[in-house]
Amino acid sequence: MYLAHSFMNDDKKYNSQQPLILAVEDHDDSLLLLSYALESLGCRFICQNDSSTTLLVAKEYQPDLIMLDILLPGLSGVDIVHYLKQEPLTCEIPVIAVTALAGKEDRERLLAGGFDDYISKPYMMEDLEAILHRRLQGKLKSPSTLKSAEY
Repeated sequence: MYLAHSFMNDDKKYNSQQPLILAVEDHDDSLLLLSYALESLGCRFICQNDSSTTLLVAKEYQPDLIMLDILLPGLSGVDIVHYLKQEPLTCEIPVIAVTALAGKEDRERLLAGGFDDYISKPYMMEDLEAILHRRLQGKLKSPSTLKSAEY
């Protein structure tokens, strides 16, 4: 299957003990920073900057968690989470909204729209780690090596 601008970190690919995260972000710099953060937390990850294949990738790879930007070209993160939650193969995967929309109303709207959790940009490494620990229910084993870093 063709995955536009997607990659999986090779050094963690075969270590099935660590959780697999699907990260969807249209800004390359933000995606790169997120991939560094996930790697430092010991996660395997698939990164995409094109939302058009997110549902297919989620169905094929069955990630432990999906981190989804909201303001994406084409299908928005809100559209994608709707499709993910309707699909039997992906409806149980926790989906985290990663967004610059930081108002209380935005958070409530996103959580009511199907997201399981929310983190606003820019975020602190500790906040990301806390959400991953909470949503991965013990699958995240290694502690963060980056403290007080902002992404």
